[in-house]
Formats: sequence, structure tokens, C-alpha cells
Amino acid sequence: MGKDILTTIIEHKRAEVETQKQLQPAGKLTEIIGQRNPQSARHSLKQALAASTTGIIAEFKRRSPSKGWINREAKPEEVIPQYEAAGASALSILTDEAFFAGTLDDLTVARPLTGLPILRKDFVIDSYQLLQARAARADAVLLIAACLEFTQCMALAEEAHHLGLEVLLELHSPDELGYVACAPDLVGVNNRSLGTFHTDASHALTLADALTKATESLPQRPLLVAESGIHDPETACLLRNHGYRGLLIGERFMRGDRPGQELHTFIQQMSNLPTPSAL
Repeated sequence: MGKDILTTIIEHKRAEVETQKQLQPAGKLTEIIGQRNPQSARHSLKQALAASTTGIIAEFKRRSPSKGWINREAKPEEVIPQYEAAGASALSILTDEAFFAGTLDDLTVARPLTGLPILRKDFVIDSYQLLQARAARADAVLLIAACLEFTQCMALAEEAHHLGLEVLLELHSPDELGYVACAPDLVGVNNRSLGTFHTDASHALTLADALTKATESLPQRPLLVAESGIHDPETACLLRNHGYRGLLIGERFMRGDRPGQELHTFIQQMSNLPTPSAL
């Protein structure tokens, strides 16, 4: 058996981050952050999802290792305003270039165009990437348990909070439930295995009860997010009814020429489904 996809991605990410540090030292990023008005707007991902009736985090995504190109020509300056107008609760922007064809420039372009919270979605393995996210004016970062040792995840979560970033902690296996001790603002269950990239939307449902129990005793209870494989409004509503206040959806919308219209239709269909008590 060869290496799984996640191992390949992380090996590449380590080399990529070291190169980026040479091109733009951490001190320069700290300087950029320090020059910013401390009163500049912050957008809470957790609060936005808690207040939303749909909880949709609409993702800007051009390609994936498993599906190839999804929308090669997509531009954030076109898609992001569409998403906000269609009713997205928050945004996710993939910034991994080698495997997902995204860049930090996509996030930088998007930020002035919207008042919605923006999640930097990437494979964060180094505190330098947190500085990048803050300098690009992201509101939250993704930390993936499968990519990190527990102590490393704890340190990155603490540093993210120190920088004013919220943390979405991503889990996939029940063995990773202990990572919730890192005090994330949100906990996501990825329905896609990062080793094989096989997707099963029922995975989040299977973990719902265990995740609720694992987080109920935390001082600040994180909000729950379901990620990947959510292709229809029925699944979206089912996940919401099982405690997932956030739904991260990208491919479903990005495959069309007008992602915003796809999102608008999806939200309308969700609103027409039976209430939770009738399901």
C-alpha cells in the first residue's frame, strides 16, 4: 500500500511553509497585523452560526484531490458576493494551492467584499500559518486532529486565540474526541476520510451523540459543524436536527456556473422541508 493522501499533503505542506517563511518572514506578518486598527471589524463564526436558521458555511473551492477540477475558472470577487446575497451564514476559503488550487490571495480578495465571517481552510501545522491567516484578515482557522499531535493542536489553538482567531477543530474518528480539550470554538466532523477521501454523510450522524457528550462538560461549549458530503437539503436538515448548527458545503454549489444561485435554491428547499418534529 502506498501513502495515504493526507500523509502526502502534509509532507508537501511542511516544505511549502518553510519556503513561505523565507519569502515573507514571520516578523513581517506580525508587523502587518500590528499596523491594523485594533478596532477593525471582527466577525465571529461561532456567533454567526448560532444565530442562523440554516448554518451554511459556503465554501470557495476550485478543485480537490479526489474529484479533480470542480470550478477551474472560479474567482472570489464573483462568487463571494453571490454567496452573501444568497443567504450564506459564513464563508470558507480553501487556501491550499498544490492540492486544491486555492491561495491566500483568494482570502485577501474576499475580505473587503463581505461582512460574513471567513474561515481559512487549510492544513495548519505551524504557527506561521496562523500569522498568515490573521494578516489576511481571516476570522477563524481550521485545525485538523488527524494532522496534529494533541500537544501541537493545543499550542496552535492557544496561539490562534491569542491572535484573535476562532478555531474550528476537525475530527473524523471517535479516537480523536479527546482533542476537544484544546478548547476550540467550534468542533467539526468531517464526513470525508482524509486518508482515502471516501465520503459518507452519515458519519456525522454516527458521531453526534458521542461528540455531544465529549463537549458538554467544557467551560465554553463549542458549536458543532458537519463538513463534506452534504449534497441535498434533506441531509442538511437531518444534520441540523442532530445538533449540527453549522454545515460546511462547497462542492455542491461550486460545480455550477453560479454558485450563489445554487445556494439560494438549496436554502429555499431547506425551508420547505417538514419541521424537526415531523421528521
